[in-house]
Amino acid sequence: MMLRSASAIARRVSVSNRTITRSLGAFIKDIVVPSSHEYLGQRAFSTAPQKGTEFIFSRLGDTSKITPLIAKLQQECWDGYVSTGRGCQTLFQLIDTDSSGTITWAEIRFFLENVRQSDINEDARKIVLEASHDHELRFAEFQAWLIKATRVDPGLKNTFASENYNKSLGKLHEVEGSTHSWNKHTMSQNLRRMQYAVRGEIVIRADALAAEGKKIIYTNIGNPHAVGQKPISYYRQVLSLCDLPAEYGVDNPAVMSSFPSDVVQRAIEMREAIGPSGTGAYTNSQGIAKFRADVAHFITERDEHISLPSNIFLTNGASAAIENVLTGLIGSNRDSVMIPIPQYPIYSAIISRLGARQVGYYLDEDNGWGITERELEERRTAAVERDGLEIRAFTLINPGNPTGQVMSREDLEIICKFCAKHDIVLLADEVYQKNIYDDNKEFFSAKKVAIETPGCENLQLVSFHSTSKGLIGECGRRGGYMELHNIDPYVQTQLYKLASSGLCSGVDGQMMTSLMVRPPLPGEESHTQFVREELEIFLSLKRRARSLVDGLNAIDGISSTKAEGAMYAFPKVEMPPKALQEAARHDQTPDNLYCMSLLEETGICVVPASGFGQKDGRVGFRTTFLPQEEELEKAITEFKRHHELFLQKYA
Repeated sequence: MMLRSASAIARRVSVSNRTITRSLGAFIKDIVVPSSHEYLGQRAFSTAPQKGTEFIFSRLGDTSKITPLIAKLQQECWDGYVSTGRGCQTLFQLIDTDSSGTITWAEIRFFLENVRQSDINEDARKIVLEASHDHELRFAEFQAWLIKATRVDPGLKNTFASENYNKSLGKLHEVEGSTHSWNKHTMSQNLRRMQYAVRGEIVIRADALAAEGKKIIYTNIGNPHAVGQKPISYYRQVLSLCDLPAEYGVDNPAVMSSFPSDVVQRAIEMREAIGPSGTGAYTNSQGIAKFRADVAHFITERDEHISLPSNIFLTNGASAAIENVLTGLIGSNRDSVMIPIPQYPIYSAIISRLGARQVGYYLDEDNGWGITERELEERRTAAVERDGLEIRAFTLINPGNPTGQVMSREDLEIICKFCAKHDIVLLADEVYQKNIYDDNKEFFSAKKVAIETPGCENLQLVSFHSTSKGLIGECGRRGGYMELHNIDPYVQTQLYKLASSGLCSGVDGQMMTSLMVRPPLPGEESHTQFVREELEIFLSLKRRARSLVDGLNAIDGISSTKAEGAMYAFPKVEMPPKALQEAARHDQTPDNLYCMSLLEETGICVVPASGFGQKDGRVGFRTTFLPQEEELEKAITEFKRHHELFLQKYA
């Protein structure tokens, strides 16, 4: 009777975390009390935050059992909160061990000692200890503190949303506190914790300044056409004929006088692949079969190893593919993903939103952002053995974003062997594979290296590519693909189900992906012009990459590694002590202070390096070199002028 009652009590706990439920049931079962004490579980774990755990623990004769049991339950409940954003009241109850309805300094200190230090930022630890030393914390104050405790980065916040909200309602002054039922406490806490720096506070402010008439140079995001890159003619010509009604396009008698013959032929072929419904209809959820065959042929030719259309998913850019894969991978509160530091923040954003943990492995800036086996093993050991996490996936970005390095074959072999050894799914972000400017560097795909490296025969791998980068830069088309290699067939069917829930990726993006992997061939009418246009874009990007890095390195106090590939430089900035103090005084990161100053003074919009992750004490930013060459030269001059003014201001 008592065991059945314990299970029922555990099921009634208002926490969505299955792990917590199992732990509570096991915990109650271990307390040897008569079945008449069913009420104990109801009281101890009710949704009323003022009722704590004292009543249950008082029934234990051996007090030596209490401390580890409380610590275990607090850790389990904390894992659930970090993962799901739910269970705040239950967590309060577990910390409030004397059932007083408040949390004392001793109780909060015990809790902080028993949860992972990496889960709570240091400022929040200090705040709650000081507050609880001054007075006992009630539930509302504890709930507000949890938001501070799990805030990813104090420098990334939208200070303009409230201004726009007040204006929209005709309010002159901000009202203290939210009166909405949907607010920062009740919203998805995973969404609240999620950060995406490349469109964060600096960009919001830049848009506001642009609306006021200030000229803004947007170097915050890899969006080539937005800063002047011309589209490649062949792609646009084929797309236009695919979209036009046949009588105005491919079937029009004058079409051959307006378009090259190979463009018309390719458009006819693609229209047949799409079917009579045309580009405005849904397609197969995995993508149009002929376009997937084009991708598979491209990969087979590139890697000299077979690729099958059945393993290709056409997606809305690489980002949607990454999100789908991580959605399918993450299954528990303790699942984690290893990501490079610095990293492209789509990874940390999706990981946070899905309730998983990120385990950073640090790239070595002094060694060209390289990696070592020792670094990978040490980070994994700490996550698994110290923190009790399970590493489900490992992400590499090659060429690097934001770091711009091109990975050597040796580095790729280290990663492939590491993932194979520990049975970790490898996610290879290879969207910049055509953006390589160092003549001594070469792109190797993770799939090619894995197949050719002994010991990696069973490596599970998903690779990503996109039409937004390379020399195409068609970001708005949202085209891309992922290839599954050695993935469980059952998992693949579930990923298809997930893709089906979104019906299909955009048809424009699917067409763009087919064109990317199958451009005009030598001898075809469009080939000469296509090669010329691509080469002009490539050589200009190569010049701009060198010019930007050389210009930044010429500024005293700024240093940048060589941009071997991709579209970015990731310089380091030496900050004067007074600037560091000013940033701390305003509860923001030093690089957020620097980047906002740069924007206000020059109109150049960059991204604080803290949004990508970096070693403690480092300050910097990410900037693209995509603005056209004349504009970029002006920006380099402005970088120097601003830095000198900044140093004078905080001297």
